[in-house]
Amino acid sequence: MCSIDGTLLDFKNLDRLAAGDTGIHRLDPRAKVVVTLVFVVCVVSCGKYELAALLPFFLFPVFMVTLADIPALYLAKKIAVIIPFAVMVGMFNPLLDRQAVLHVGALGISGGWVSFASIVVRAILTVSSALVLVAVTGFPAICAALERMGMPQPFAVQLLFLYRYIFVLTEEGAQVSRARELRTFGGRGRGIRVYGSMIGHLLLRTWMRAERIHMAMLARGFSGAFHTRRQFCFGTRETAFVLGWSLFFITARSVPVAHLLGSLVTGIL
Repeated sequence: MCSIDGTLLDFKNLDRLAAGDTGIHRLDPRAKVVVTLVFVVCVVSCGKYELAALLPFFLFPVFMVTLADIPALYLAKKIAVIIPFAVMVGMFNPLLDRQAVLHVGALGISGGWVSFASIVVRAILTVSSALVLVAVTGFPAICAALERMGMPQPFAVQLLFLYRYIFVLTEEGAQVSRARELRTFGGRGRGIRVYGSMIGHLLLRTWMRAERIHMAMLARGFSGAFHTRRQFCFGTRETAFVLGWSLFFITARSVPVAHLLGSLVTGIL
């Protein structure tokens, strides 16, 4: 529980990174949200055997990380947490699809291995784009941008509540776990009955904590909407950012850029 607590609380650093003052940070959040959505759609729409077509898309997260001055090692650690789930999704592909679709010299690579690699690469690309979006925008600004783009206000508020108070739930769970460890010795205190009781106490603690938070919000005039001091301004820079990257993504999705570059290099050599 404590390790999960540390991992989730570490995501707060993304909001701290969003307080930067680079050109990417100063862009309107709506422009960054639109570009990220187009990026994710183009990446996900690639076929399961189109592994080479995914390579040009790495330019976008690299560009954003470089210009926004985001620590690459920190981002890589966050992506590494998601990779095992992608591996679990595609781990049986090599067993189910054994027909060779790619030949490297005399070695034939089955379609299962290619589709497995495609799943992992697409997971890396989509997760990295989402993390970069939060790191250069901030989750509250993303919710505000989605609301201005037409998302229903209750849904945007629920997303913001989920993001804010998942850390509160994790802190309560960590306190319950530490209390159990301080009151046990050796292997005692570890069983289904104990963990069932812990879950029940955690439910009651979070329920009471939520009531106190809600009462405090009502006392401060909360009426169902979160107000921000940030002004939204979609100008020339945002238009160029959206059109430029969207055109690149659509071109990379429609044209086999990697094959063309490979043929060009092979012809030169």
